[in-house]
Amino acid sequence: MKTVLMVSPGFPVEMPLFTRGLAAVGARVIGLGDQPAGALSPELRDALQHHIQVPNLWNEDDVIREVFAVHRQVRIDQVECLWEAGMYLAARIREALGLPGMTTEETKPYRDKELMKQVLENAGIRTPRHGSATSESQVRDAVAHVGYPLVIKPIDGAGSNDTFRINSPDELEQILPRVRHVPEVSVEEFVDGADCTFDTVCIDGRVVYLNICFYRPRALESRLNPWISQQTVGIRDLQMPDLQQGKQMGFEVLKALGFQTGFTHMEWYWKQNGEAVFGEIGARPPGARTVDVMNFTSDIDLFRGWAEAAVHGRFSQHVDRKYNTVAIFKKARGEGRIQRIEGLSRLMAEIGHHICAIDLTPVGAPTRSGMRSVIGDGYVMLRHPDFQRTLEMGDRVAQELQLYAG
Repeated sequence: MKTVLMVSPGFPVEMPLFTRGLAAVGARVIGLGDQPAGALSPELRDALQHHIQVPNLWNEDDVIREVFAVHRQVRIDQVECLWEAGMYLAARIREALGLPGMTTEETKPYRDKELMKQVLENAGIRTPRHGSATSESQVRDAVAHVGYPLVIKPIDGAGSNDTFRINSPDELEQILPRVRHVPEVSVEEFVDGADCTFDTVCIDGRVVYLNICFYRPRALESRLNPWISQQTVGIRDLQMPDLQQGKQMGFEVLKALGFQTGFTHMEWYWKQNGEAVFGEIGARPPGARTVDVMNFTSDIDLFRGWAEAAVHGRFSQHVDRKYNTVAIFKKARGEGRIQRIEGLSRLMAEIGHHICAIDLTPVGAPTRSGMRSVIGDGYVMLRHPDFQRTLEMGDRVAQELQLYAG
């Protein structure tokens, strides 16, 4: 039986499900995080043989000493981390304990967006024009190279936090104060196209599971306009002609970066002229419940599927892409506590047999719809074999379902 150290098993929200997947495939799981064991869910505690609580997860030297003390008593065979912020820590622990897996050097291209693009450009992959900056003067120099419109975002960020589209010098001056807290930013060409994903589970460099989603509307547009109901659409037919260039690019990216085993989440842009342009890639699964979207598309369990690949080097999930699946994320109108939810009863009566999951902030509970969260005040997921019908139902939920707070 392998003993797997899982970094941050309780956060982000999907991590308990991946941790449970490790236990389900027969691993002895040790958790490592800054949460006390009593704060973990009962299901997560049941999946853990032991939990190492540290005062500060980012004090890496102290954390490694704590882990090494446990390792002397119970040999740790493997270190896993599916939270982007903890990837360097996981790599350092592997190196300290002499364990296989991604090293700090191999981790760098996934955490440094500039280095990432340099590696891929050298492999002949189309990336946006780009530059990096640690000061306002360097930002202006990078802007002169990249040109407008452009996007500024953290060099080691995840998702669309602290990400801004800028169309003119005046807008640049308005945005610069808002990114002063970011140590280093990436300045890159704004690519006008659809936001798509290329998600995989790999074993020894071989793709054993593949998925493509797209965002409606673009992720940055939703972030800048919080009243919009962001949608993530999982595509049933991966042979659609529009996807082929992006899919081929995804395989080339994995090869160029030398990715071996685990989950990956790549984002790319599909332009109206058919060109595929690389966006970024993480050596981890997508967030915002996208793994659930994948699971509902094929009636599988990728939390367990990833664990089986990571621990045993095999993938036994039977993937039959039966449905297009869409997750519609809702943000309440107003602030405070949810006062009422409108439209849900009608939607359930008319299309409820296509709805596969509902998780909305209940009436009386405080809103969760902060700008930093895609999920906001919850979501509805639905699925259908027909692509256009799925989009139509997704739009109905986006328009007709409303949460009001006050």
